Amino acid sequence: MRITLFSSKPYDRDSFLAANPPHGFELHFLETRLDGETAALAANSEVVCAFVNDDLSAAVLAQLQAGGTRLIALRSAGYNHVDLHAAQALGLPVVRVPAYSPHAVAEHAVALVMALNRRIHRAFNRTREGDFSLHGLTGFDLHGKAVGVVGCGQIGAVFARIMLGFGCRVLLHDPHPDASLEALGARFVGLDELLAASDIVSLHCPLTPTTRHLIDQDSLPRMKPGAMLINTGRGALVDTPALIEALKSGQLGYLGLDVYEEEADLFFEDRSDQPLQDDVLARLLTFPNVIVTAHQAFLTHEALAAIASTTLDNVAAWQAGRPSNRVQP
Repeated sequence: MRITLFSSKPYDRDSFLAANPPHGFELHFLETRLDGETAALAANSEVVCAFVNDDLSAAVLAQLQAGGTRLIALRSAGYNHVDLHAAQALGLPVVRVPAYSPHAVAEHAVALVMALNRRIHRAFNRTREGDFSLHGLTGFDLHGKAVGVVGCGQIGAVFARIMLGFGCRVLLHDPHPDASLEALGARFVGLDELLAASDIVSLHCPLTPTTRHLIDQDSLPRMKPGAMLINTGRGALVDTPALIEALKSGQLGYLGLDVYEEEADLFFEDRSDQPLQDDVLARLLTFPNVIVTAHQAFLTHEALAAIASTTLDNVAAWQAGRPSNRVQP
């Protein structure tokens, strides 16, 4: 069986080749992003393996189906980039990797918290230039601070446990309360209470119509003045231009992003020799209290191995007539 992997990088090749021997699939790696112009490259591939910024709109899915594709295998947990209704109408099952390493993403969120708080990025640049002064590098103790976690699935739960380990007061918001987190001392509250009380807010919820721009010009003023916002979920959970205004006014004190709403044409590529065309992102990068990483929170050896093995297991299960991890409209 031939599988075409779009948006594949050397680390994808390594992890998928290592996981493939038990299956013996024919793997075809493409660095190009899947869209209407590149879908033809998957001709005669029964399976297309896509990543988070690939275009799986109705038109692209129709092209894939016409070219012989019979299964869409996502190597991600999120599926907001897939037109599931169109896939169903075309008879294209969609499978995903619901969990790979929640520790990878949660720990990256913690890394953003620590780097922003202790100004590690600024200190690193200073000392490389021979500036060993401490002015402007004062942080705060995490112990005793209120941390709000929006979305308490596997990643959010791991992040909450880490912050409890720091001695933080953890507030949680999720439609489905987790008794095990409450037993550790965390408390489930409404979103407004969480925003108003939290020194740090970390987003770990999926992107849905109800969570799109969850943090915007209306919700930002309800946050504690000078609070820290972390987003390792999906870029569209926040209204980015609204973040800029909140940073300028001081309402938002720190911002850590691993995802960006318009990242599809930017992230995962070296664009250092080109002027940055995205004015919003360019403005964000001018703030000294902002750190942006390019969707790397998932990037650990353990997570890559889990993504590859689960993706190939999903394909094998579908081939055997026992589909697993299927996404329904």
